[in-house]
Amino acid sequence: MKRLVMAAAVMAGMSGAAWAADPVEGVWQTEVDDGSFAHITMSPCGEGFCGVISKTFKEDGSEYVSENQGKTIVMDMIPRGNDEYEGQVFRPSNGKTYYGTIGLEGNMLKLSGCIIGGLICAKQNWTRVE
Repeated sequence: MKRLVMAAAVMAGMSGAAWAADPVEGVWQTEVDDGSFAHITMSPCGEGFCGVISKTFKEDGSEYVSENQGKTIVMDMIPRGNDEYEGQVFRPSNGKTYYGTIGLEGNMLKLSGCIIGGLICAKQNWTRVE
């Protein structure tokens, strides 16, 4: 009986760890791009993580309703270890999707979107809001 209780305790501890949130989850603020910035809500999707525009702001910080709210701009970011992720990013200002990577450093996401096999990349640093 003692072994059964110990085994149950170990399994409960392991299942709790499996339910722990990934550090990339949460709300992140983008840098200003084409005169505005956004809050992106990162959450699990499929085997990875996706980011949806949850709020939009003008460069002066005033909130407004953008046609892009609700759009997924980070898609299928698969964890690759060492707080690095790989997937796709969508840039609403030009309507293009790019190969993307994320590097997580504390409360900052270092996001990169690239073309031509990574030869040309645009980068942004996002800061954690929540």
